[in-house]
Amino acid sequence: MSDPVNVRRRRLLGTSLAGLTLADFAFGGFVHAQSAGGTQGNTRTGNGASFGPLKQIDAGLLNVGYAEAGPKNGPVVILLHGWPYDIHSYVEVAPMLAASGYRVLVPYLRGYGSTRILSDDTPRNGQQAVTAVDLVAFMDALKIDRAILGGYDWGARTANIVAALWPERVKGLVSVSGYLIGSQEANRKPLPPQAELQWWYQFYFATERGAQGYAENRDAFNKLIWQLASPKWNFDDATYERSAASFQNPDHVAVVISNYRWRLGLVQGEAKYDSLEQQLAAAPAITVPTITLEGDANGAPHPAPAAYAKKFTGKYLHRDIDGGIGHNLPQEAPKEFAQAVLQVTHL
Repeated sequence: MSDPVNVRRRRLLGTSLAGLTLADFAFGGFVHAQSAGGTQGNTRTGNGASFGPLKQIDAGLLNVGYAEAGPKNGPVVILLHGWPYDIHSYVEVAPMLAASGYRVLVPYLRGYGSTRILSDDTPRNGQQAVTAVDLVAFMDALKIDRAILGGYDWGARTANIVAALWPERVKGLVSVSGYLIGSQEANRKPLPPQAELQWWYQFYFATERGAQGYAENRDAFNKLIWQLASPKWNFDDATYERSAASFQNPDHVAVVISNYRWRLGLVQGEAKYDSLEQQLAAAPAITVPTITLEGDANGAPHPAPAAYAKKFTGKYLHRDIDGGIGHNLPQEAPKEFAQAVLQVTHL
C-alpha cells in the first residue's frame, strides 16, 4: 500500500465514544459497574461487572453457551475469547456495542464455560480448523448469514479462519495481533531461543507431566499466564476468579492440550478437517474489511504488525494501543476495542 493510503487508513476514530463509561449503558440484560481509572494506568478490574442470564443452543457438535445483548434486528457482532480467558473479556465491550444498536453475541468456545460437546464419541479436538467450523455452525443455528467478527488469541485465529475461508459470512474483522492462521508445517521450523522461551507452556503441554500438571493446577497456571501476558494489567482476584470458573468445563483440559500438541504436530487432527487445514497451510489472504490492534505491553508471543499487514488485501487499518495494554486487549482496553468494531465496516 502507498503511504497516502496508509495515512488515510490510520486516521483516528471520531469522538463518538470518547466520553463513554459503563454508567452510560444499561442494555440487553447486562449488569455492570463503572470502572475506576482508565486504560492509561491499566487498572481495569471489572469491579463485579457480569453478563445477565446466558443462553444455550445446539450448534453442530456443540451445545453452545453464549451471552447476548442489543436489539434482535441489529447488525450482528460475534466476539470470540482466547486461552486462558472467557467471555468476560467482553463484559464492557458488549454493552457499548449494544447501546449503538448492534446485536452482540459472545459464545464460549468448546472446552469453556457452559459450552458442551454433545456426544461422548466426539474427539476433544482443539486444532485450529475445528473452532472455525464451530463458529460457522453457531451462526447457522442462529440463522445469521453475516456478522462482524472480533477476537484475540484463539478467538482472533478463529475469526481469521472464517474470514479467510468463508468471507461471504463476514462483514468485517477486528483482530488483536493480526494474522494468526498457522500450520503444522510452519510450526516445525525452530525459532530463536528468546522466542522459544515465550512458548514454554506449549512444550510443557507436550508432555504427560504437563497435561497432568495443567489438570491439577489449572487455576494457578492460568493466573500465571494472565500475569505474564499482561504484565501491566492490575487485575484483582475477583476478576480472575470470574473467568476461572469457565476452566472447570469437563473438556477444558483435553481441548487445550489437543490444541497445543496439534500445533507441534505431536497429534494429528481429524481427517474430516484435512482439506480445511490444507487451505490454511497456504496462508490465505483475508479480503474482508479489517482492523488489527496491538497493545503496547503484550507479553504473550505475537507477530509484528509489519509481518502480517500484506495478508489483509481488502480495506485495512492497524492501530497500536498505548497505556500498558497487554494480551487480553478487549478487557484491558474495552473502549478502544469497541471503537474498532464500530469503525471496521466504514473504512
